[in-house]
Amino acid sequence: MDSADPARARLTVERTNTILYCARWPETVNFYRRTLGLRTSFENDWFVEFDLGRGAFVSIADAARASISAGGGAGLTLSWQVSDVRTIRDSLVERGVAASPVSARWGAETTFVCDPEGNRIELWSPE
Repeated sequence: MDSADPARARLTVERTNTILYCARWPETVNFYRRTLGLRTSFENDWFVEFDLGRGAFVSIADAARASISAGGGAGLTLSWQVSDVRTIRDSLVERGVAASPVSARWGAETTFVCDPEGNRIELWSPE
């Protein structure tokens, strides 16, 4: 959109929700709820929304009950800034989560994990 053109409406996002359609729904919900410890903001029998903070949410939908098929983690990375990537990584590894070694990229320390559905999660902290 051309921000110089006052006739054009500017998209202003006030809340964001990424929805992951999952074949392994119970395991994936458990991962976000128990392993990552995210707070549930909405839940029914096939859809669970987790509050990431500051108006950002991630939802896990049961693909068997939805009109959209499971993606199996293809072509998706959730990228989340955390306060201390090394401490978070160590805690996840202690809970049995496979995590990549912490590495430097683009001025940040990063590690990667995958949820049971195969969705990649990048956790990072500024260097």
